[in-house]
Amino acid sequence: MGDVTDYLATLDGPEHDAVAHVLDRARALVPDVEEGRSYGMPALRYRGSPLLSVMVTKQHLGLYPFSPAVLEDLADHLAGFRTTKGSVSFQPGAPLPDDVVDAIVRARVAEIDARQK
Repeated sequence: MGDVTDYLATLDGPEHDAVAHVLDRARALVPDVEEGRSYGMPALRYRGSPLLSVMVTKQHLGLYPFSPAVLEDLADHLAGFRTTKGSVSFQPGAPLPDDVVDAIVRARVAEIDARQK
């Protein structure tokens, strides 16, 4: 198993389902991701760089794409969700829409690809 799989195994209920759904979307879009850690969080990694992490906190779930630029570029898609420079907060009962997750993943992949050329 890997860091992400191990973390997911510690969750249950709606939190587990919401985190697993985001991770499944990312894996479907980027099948060659690897599990690892970034900034101390279990993360999916792409081409050696962190792609995203999804974590449960006391008050919400957080998606961390490791890129303030990605969140800035997708600000219109994130209306209605609390964002910080590096994260998007959501609730299990009000998850991020699939098209938003997909847009974040695709933007982060493009960013990583551009840096590695």
